[in-house]
Amino acid sequence: MKATVLKEEFLRGERDDLLRELYLDEHMIPMQRERYAALLEKFAGMFGDGEVQLYSAPGRSEVGGNHTDHQHGKVLAASINLDMIAAVRPRDDGKIVLQSGDYPKMELSVDELDPKPEEKGTSRGLIRGVMAGLNKLGYPSGGMEGCMTSNVLSGSGLSSSAAFEVLIGHIISGMYHDGKISPVLIAQIAQISENVYFGKPCGLMDQMACSVGGLITIDFEDVKKPSVRKISTDFAEAGLSLCIVDTKGSHAGLTDEYAAIPNEMKAVARELGGTVLREVSEEALYEHLPELRAKLGDRPVLRAIHFFEEEKRVDEEVAALAAGDFARFLQVLLASGDSSYKYLQNVSVGRMPQEQSVAIGLAVSDLVLAGRGAHRVHGGGFAGTIQAFVPDEVTGDYKKAMDHVFGEDACHVLKVRPDGGRRVI
Repeated sequence: MKATVLKEEFLRGERDDLLRELYLDEHMIPMQRERYAALLEKFAGMFGDGEVQLYSAPGRSEVGGNHTDHQHGKVLAASINLDMIAAVRPRDDGKIVLQSGDYPKMELSVDELDPKPEEKGTSRGLIRGVMAGLNKLGYPSGGMEGCMTSNVLSGSGLSSSAAFEVLIGHIISGMYHDGKISPVLIAQIAQISENVYFGKPCGLMDQMACSVGGLITIDFEDVKKPSVRKISTDFAEAGLSLCIVDTKGSHAGLTDEYAAIPNEMKAVARELGGTVLREVSEEALYEHLPELRAKLGDRPVLRAIHFFEEEKRVDEEVAALAAGDFARFLQVLLASGDSSYKYLQNVSVGRMPQEQSVAIGLAVSDLVLAGRGAHRVHGGGFAGTIQAFVPDEVTGDYKKAMDHVFGEDACHVLKVRPDGGRRVI
C-alpha cells in the first residue's frame, strides 16, 4: 500500500483495531494514529510515495533475574507497549539507507559486513552486525530504505538498543525471507551484534524479550539453544499496574560499573572451575568462601551470592504467577530488589555519593506504597529506572509522587505486550 494512502487510513481511524492489538491501551490510540501518520509522511517526503511496509519491535521490562543472563542463568521478562517502529521498502542496489528519529541518514552496503572500529557504539554498527550475523546463517539482506521512530526511552533500562537490533532483524526476515526467521534466532544475532559490532558486553535477555514478546521465562543454561517459555498471566485482572519510573540519572561514565558485574561473577566462577556461575555450584561457593574473599575481595562474592539466590527467585516468581498467587509474586519481587541493593550493589555508585537517583526513587516508593505492591531497581542499575507493580487504586497517587520528584511523565504506566518484533502492515 502507498505511504500516503496508509497515512490517511491511520488518521481516519481505520487502523484502530490494529493499534489496540499492538498497544492494549485505549488512551494510546489517538497518539499512535498521529505517530504512524507522521512516520509515513516523513517516509514519503524523504523517499517518495510508493509501496511501504511497517514493522515494530517493543521495549522490554525485566521482571526477575537481575544480572543473571550473562552467567547463563534464568530470567523472567516482558515486552511492553512502548516500541520502535519503521516504515521501509526494499532497494535493488544493495544499499541500506535508514533515518532514525532526528539523526542524520545512515547509509551502508549489504556487501560490507566486517566490523568497523569507528562504528563501535553506533547504530550503523548494530545494523551491520545484524546483517552480518543473518547472512552467515544463510539469511542475506537486500537493500532497503526507510524511517524509524521510537518511544522506548533511551537509557531507561527498557532496552532501546535491543529494540533497534531486533527491529532490523525482523525487517530483514519479513522483507527478504517471508518472516520465517525465528524470533529466538533474531535475538541471538542481535546480541552478537551488540557484543561485537557495538562493543557492549550484554547478555541475551533484552533481545530475547524484545523479539519473542509477551511475559516469558528464559533459561540460558545452553546459550545456543535457550529454553523460552511464555507465562500466561494478566496483571490487569490482578489489579496491578506495571510502572517504570525514569529517575533521570545519567548512564554516562558508567560502562566500567556495568562491566564489573559480569567480570566479577566470572572471576568467582573461574576460581571454582567454571567460566560462568551457572557452571559451578552454590555449595562450592560457600565451601570456598574464605579463599574467595582473600583472593578476589568481598564484592565479587556478594554478587555471586546474589546470582544463586536470584536463580531460585525466578523459579518462585514463575510458580507464583502460574498459580495466580500474586501476593507471593510481589513478595519475591521485593526480595529480588533487596538482593540487588545489598548484594549485587547496582543501585548507586560508590565514587558518586551525590548522585543516587535510583535510591531516591526506591525510598519514595517505600513511603508512598507503604507495603502495597512491590518495587525494585530495574535493568542494569546504577542510574535510570525503577520498576513497580502498583495496585490500581493507588497508581494515580504513585505516578503523581514520582512525577513530583523526577519531573513530568517520569512515571510510565505500561502494559505487557503479547507480541515481540513483527511486521505490522
